[in-house]
Amino acid sequence: MLIIKEVAKRQGISLEELSKKLSINRVTLSRTINGNPTLKTLEGIAEALNVGVIDLFDSDTSETIYAKRDGKFVPVGTLNRDK
Repeated sequence: MLIIKEVAKRQGISLEELSKKLSINRVTLSRTINGNPTLKTLEGIAEALNVGVIDLFDSDTSETIYAKRDGKFVPVGTLNRDK
């Protein structure tokens, strides 16, 4: 599950501010967050928030996160967080 809104909120960044950093409008950002963003998009969001892509996900189990890049699924990282 993506936790982009929570990461931004913890940093005191509104979605409006984040959308400006990404040079996209807020509606597009919201649709992206609530949809199925590409790895490239997640990398841009992570860079704008100064975190790793893996930090944009939340999980209570250990699992590998994959994203599609150039038509292939590649591992983004492994989640292993205790709640």
